[in-house]
Amino acid sequence: MSDLLHFPLSAVVGSDELKLALYLAAIDPAIGGVLIEGPRGMAKSTLARGIADLLAEATFVTLPLGASEERIVGTLDLDAALGEGRVRFSPGVLAKAHGGVLYVDEVNLLPDHLVDLLLDVAASGVNQVERDGVSHRHPARFVLIGTMNPEEGELRPQLLDRFGLKVRQDGQPQPAERAEIVRRRLAFDADPHAFIAQWGDEQQALARRCQDARARLPGIPLDDAALDDIAQRCFAAGVDGLRADLVWLRAARAHAAWRGAERIETEDIDAVEDFALAHRRTHRPPPAAQPPQAPPAASQSQASGGEGQWGELPAQAVPMGERRELPRWPKKP
Repeated sequence: MSDLLHFPLSAVVGSDELKLALYLAAIDPAIGGVLIEGPRGMAKSTLARGIADLLAEATFVTLPLGASEERIVGTLDLDAALGEGRVRFSPGVLAKAHGGVLYVDEVNLLPDHLVDLLLDVAASGVNQVERDGVSHRHPARFVLIGTMNPEEGELRPQLLDRFGLKVRQDGQPQPAERAEIVRRRLAFDADPHAFIAQWGDEQQALARRCQDARARLPGIPLDDAALDDIAQRCFAAGVDGLRADLVWLRAARAHAAWRGAERIETEDIDAVEDFALAHRRTHRPPPAAQPPQAPPAASQSQASGGEGQWGELPAQAVPMGERRELPRWPKKP
């Protein structure tokens, strides 16, 4: 029976940064999804399922391994279109994920064109299927959550940049935290219903906060002051392109909604900086003036109190004695 029930997100120990990034993506799916980088066994799928429970539809769809493009986007029945004069559409994974969470495990192992397709739909919220001049469009607004283990391959930079936020999980929990994680998991496996009931109040409060933030989001302006601050920071981080600016601004607004605020503040911009720049920062400093040339060696020796380069002895005066004539060779006869 535990397979039919989800471990409540409110009972997850630790992973505070990852949970915050997922909350923001749930508040505003237009952020473009969350990429989670880290080894296996870090409760990534548990957190993704927990986010689905906070949404009104509570839909959680996992992209099947080896799924074809048709299975993802859906198919069109051309015979029905020609014979009946109407489009008969068989929904795919994207249609089923509408209003919920689409979870893609090991997204870095998918073919590039499928990753590109998923990111397109996640950003636009619309899936369009075309075949032989026949097309069909349907809404596909979902929270895209992808995971990857860098030891099994990297995503191309062009695809990596298109994920809205990125969180890197590379730290091990402390011993006390590890033990508490195991205790809660054992309690859930032993009696899922009792465990869920135990965390019911916290879970409901979390769901209400997420729903309230989604309702508050449209009323929070994407103001110029926040955008100017973000643009300066993106420039200082050497970010290529402008996607980081837009994603960062949207995430900061979602964070303000999560706090219950009515406008973006500096704390909102600070809170999501790492999420927006983790996969975009190049660490290229802005151009700086060339340093002045070093003074001549003699000046360096004088400035350092007579000490020149390492191993070099300072010049010393040598006293001159009486002048002595050097012997001359006898002339040839």
